[in-house]
Amino acid sequence: MINYTLTSKSKYWPARIKKINQLILKIIKFKKDLKFEKNIDYNCSFIFVDDKKMKDINKKFRKINQPTDVLTFISDIKIQNNRHKKLCDIFLSAETIMMDAKKSKINFYDHLTHLVIHSFLHINGFVHNKFKDFLKMKNVEIKILKNLEIDNPYL
Repeated sequence: MINYTLTSKSKYWPARIKKINQLILKIIKFKKDLKFEKNIDYNCSFIFVDDKKMKDINKKFRKINQPTDVLTFISDIKIQNNRHKKLCDIFLSAETIMMDAKKSKINFYDHLTHLVIHSFLHINGFVHNKFKDFLKMKNVEIKILKNLEIDNPYL
């Protein structure tokens, strides 16, 4: 089961929440490609922040003193009968996402969709520390984005 909440902690997000909810619902339809597992209960909190807050979080948890577009935190909890619960906090910064989308000449919501897919893949064990892992993750992202009629962001 995939449950999620949306919380705005920035003036940049409230007007976008309804559309973001629609995007997430479309993305979740690809749960098989995203490797969501049936025996895991997922509780994802999307927290929409500004660059100042994102910089603080990035500094505290990653020792990087600058904002970033998205940070994903996961707690995996064993519950009964071989079931697990994943508690996931996904922080997104509108300012950085807007800046990156503008720089790459792509639509804000297309870029945001890509970042949500990217976060969901991280939640399900995908990493990109090694080049072969990056390629594996990238190919899944491109496949889902194509199905959502969004251009390949890596071109």
